[in-house]
Amino acid sequence: MSFGRPPTFENFKVSPPQRGAFPLDHDGECKEFMKAYLNCLKSYSQESANCRLLNKDYLECRMSRGLMERAEWKRLGLPDDPTPNASDGDAKSKT
Repeated sequence: MSFGRPPTFENFKVSPPQRGAFPLDHDGECKEFMKAYLNCLKSYSQESANCRLLNKDYLECRMSRGLMERAEWKRLGLPDDPTPNASDGDAKSKT
């Protein structure tokens, strides 16, 4: 008997995520970038403009490791600011 599943489960094929969806970072490759961005958001009362460069660092990490499709910053809603990893002072400058 097949309780709760179709009897043709053996023929089930996995399909890749649709555009806009991306895999989870199971190995934690970009965890530090994510934490820095979320901490910045928290310290600026969820005002993302102040944390824009940290957001770019996080997204660049995901794109460089194949966790999301590479896209232009403009398409992601981010302007062309200085390159990622130049954001060290952005989140840390607030006391």
